[in-house]
Amino acid sequence: MPAIVQFYLSAIVLMLPLLFCVGIGVYWGKRDLPFGGSFITTLVTSVTTPALVFHTFVTTRLDDRALADVAAATVLALLLCALAGALLLKVLKLPVRTLLPTAFLPNAGNLGLPMSQLAFGDAGLSVAVAFFAVNSFIMHTVAVRLLPGVNTRGSWKSPILLASLAAVGMRVAHVPVPDWLIETARMLGAVTVPLMLLSLGHALALIPSGGVRDGAKVAAIRLITGLAAGLLVVWALDLEAVLAGALTLQMAMPCAVVSYMYARRYTDLGDTAAGAVLVSTVVFLLLAPLMLWFSHGH
Repeated sequence: MPAIVQFYLSAIVLMLPLLFCVGIGVYWGKRDLPFGGSFITTLVTSVTTPALVFHTFVTTRLDDRALADVAAATVLALLLCALAGALLLKVLKLPVRTLLPTAFLPNAGNLGLPMSQLAFGDAGLSVAVAFFAVNSFIMHTVAVRLLPGVNTRGSWKSPILLASLAAVGMRVAHVPVPDWLIETARMLGAVTVPLMLLSLGHALALIPSGGVRDGAKVAAIRLITGLAAGLLVVWALDLEAVLAGALTLQMAMPCAVVSYMYARRYTDLGDTAAGAVLVSTVVFLLLAPLMLWFSHGH
């Protein structure tokens, strides 16, 4: 019991920065203070997130073989989660194309990275970084194309895709990345999470009750199918302990904040996506100690 309590307290402390940033956004919205939502959304999806993805790919310490193993397991788990999510969205009579990215993609960045480090140390953090890189690539290329408001041709020419391809190409070709470029990408990428969380909090302050109700359904899909897909892939591939635990933990994360950003930018269901992020994050906070205990013990 003391160990579980310690995990619980650690998880609460770990998530306080995230909740604090969201809280500022909520306060901003409740006070009706000036907020450039469109500017922040465009900046995050066009500038800061590409920088974050580029920096992650070029600085990860995993060797190419380990990176390939993590990538393969991540793609398989996300594919299973997407298929199950699409089926459940259809059963619940919710728009599949519009809400599927929110339903199957986990918050592998601002929440997944520190959680994995808490449970598995530096080795777990390395796995989480690789998972985040692949998850980000899928989110900003394949998943965004599902949204009905996205221009198909333009999505493949997005800055995020270009940054991903450039980073992968430089890594595979062993091209040295200039220090100034790495530092620039780090600085720009570092503001991504706070901006996303502030924008999310602002939206949460204005969410109608319908957004929370439908969002709760999407949140349930994300948490249940994510955990199930992670466990299935770990069992099927017989992964090494740290990789298995970290992958399961990443797949059990709540809805990604960036999926809300895209839903807000390209669809009319931004409130539902925001509600899904809110509900899934609160539920994950309550269950985080058990998730950490289970993943660390297995």
